[in-house]
Amino acid sequence: MSDQDRILPGIMLMLGFCTIAPLIDVASKLAAQGVPVGTVTLGRYVAQMLLMLPIVALMGQPFGMTRRALWLTFARAAVSIAATYTFVAAIQHMPIADALAIAFVEPFIILLIGYFFMGEEVGPRRIGASVVGFMGVLCVIQPSFARFGAVALYPLGSAISFALYILLTRALSRHMHPIPMQLHTAWAAVVLMLPVLALGGTFEIGQFQLVPPTGIFWLWCFCVGLAATVSHMSMSYALKFAPSSTLAPLHYFEILTATLFGYLVFGDFPNALTWVGIAIITSSGLYLIHRERLAAKARKAPLPDAPLGP
Repeated sequence: MSDQDRILPGIMLMLGFCTIAPLIDVASKLAAQGVPVGTVTLGRYVAQMLLMLPIVALMGQPFGMTRRALWLTFARAAVSIAATYTFVAAIQHMPIADALAIAFVEPFIILLIGYFFMGEEVGPRRIGASVVGFMGVLCVIQPSFARFGAVALYPLGSAISFALYILLTRALSRHMHPIPMQLHTAWAAVVLMLPVLALGGTFEIGQFQLVPPTGIFWLWCFCVGLAATVSHMSMSYALKFAPSSTLAPLHYFEILTATLFGYLVFGDFPNALTWVGIAIITSSGLYLIHRERLAAKARKAPLPDAPLGP
């Protein structure tokens, strides 16, 4: 298959991710109406673990890992839990599209982490795009904060956690295939969450409790894990077929699908100021991707020949 022939399947898989990923949020919001957020979060990883186990076995992928990969897996699982919990806690009260728009500040956070903590070279234009992106986030937070209070800040916690998740995924990908990575992250998350929820139940700490679902809520909890597994598998294979620079702009399609599902299932629709914020976040994000492409081309460009001496 030629490079050009591989790009189209990659694009289709990425669009599939953007269509399926909001169903994680829909199922989470439905499940959180009947069980604590901690239980919904745990349910995602239990379902993901059970779904990924036979897939990894059928693909003949190894189950073992190095000690470094094990530590990276637990770190990845920890930030994944934080990202999932804070986002589910947010959409329990606020519209999915609003929460997702705030969480889309994540690319700017990755850029700033690289600049301040990893010494990566970042030009003033990309810093400017990040500042503009944060201004867009404020446009979304302002009406949400007035209506929902501190809950409107939860997606920021989700964005920070997911930014760390992406960075840890990059590090772990040097040691592990992306398919078993999903399995190992799932069981590691279960191992980390069970004692936390046990303590939460003992001391009756709000949403940090394990309460077995009843009735339809079993289905919603399972669907959280099912949608997460299918969507992340779709993204993994999209990146296998097409370069990330091609796929990254398509990720903003998720805001539209999330808005559609939020309206169809819950009757939520963003107000005018939220749409302004979404437009600013999307525009600055696309500009940031454009600058990343230019920077990547500059790094790959051959150096000019040295001038001949006299």
